[in-house]
Amino acid sequence: MDEAQYDLHAEIEERHWWFAGRRTIVKRLLEKIVPPRPDALVIDVGCGTGANVAALAQSYRCLGLDESSQAIAHARARFPNVEYVCEAGVGARADRFASASAVLLMDVLEHVEDDFALLSQVLALVQPGAHVLITVPADPSLWTQHDESFGHWRRYDAERLRATWRGLAVETRLLSYYNARLYPIVKLVRAVSQRRHRAAGAAGTDFTMPPGPVNGALERFFAGEARALERDIDRGGEAYRRGASLIAILRRSEGELTVRSKPRGLAADMRPSG
Repeated sequence: MDEAQYDLHAEIEERHWWFAGRRTIVKRLLEKIVPPRPDALVIDVGCGTGANVAALAQSYRCLGLDESSQAIAHARARFPNVEYVCEAGVGARADRFASASAVLLMDVLEHVEDDFALLSQVLALVQPGAHVLITVPADPSLWTQHDESFGHWRRYDAERLRATWRGLAVETRLLSYYNARLYPIVKLVRAVSQRRHRAAGAAGTDFTMPPGPVNGALERFFAGEARALERDIDRGGEAYRRGASLIAILRRSEGELTVRSKPRGLAADMRPSG
């Protein structure tokens, strides 16, 4: 991401239906797996311009980490009561991860060439019983300039995401597609962007602010997916079998866990060829 995308996030992420709906879903799932209490530490890795972890600050002790000084500057200016730290990697905060009840990786893994290494490093830092909540963009067929502008290495399918933790000392409590109800609209917007060879919205992205009533209706419709996702925790199925994003909840199990890199022979990304 560059300056234009961070500025756009800071401008719209508190209001835009996608950001607001995702926050509602994540907050409800987090409260189900980690009951709110002021001493429970939640770490948001790749916190960006800060609104996601700030929305949790009344229920948890929160820490936002991001490698971008620009993103952290935005976050600190907008949410002065939340702790934000500019950090290039997670290892320097090992003591904080060791005391965390939950770690958020919200649309982060797709920005990292070796997503296996980052996820296994986070899991190695947290204690047994701690949770890691992951969201990523899904469906490689949706790839557009939007993904290029945000520096994505890939869009995931469920099996590719599951591969990042397969064999590690974790319990999968949830793995499902989401942003499913609005998937046909997202598919249409992305198809138009692909035909035009440019993004549909601002700063090389597909983000535009709809009129207030439309934005509110989209937010409520999207956020309504939280109920099915909550119901699916520990049931081993998929609340939704297709969607523009994927969401996973992992619980760290007992046992030793070491950092591992992406397996040889696995493609570096899932970008469309040609």
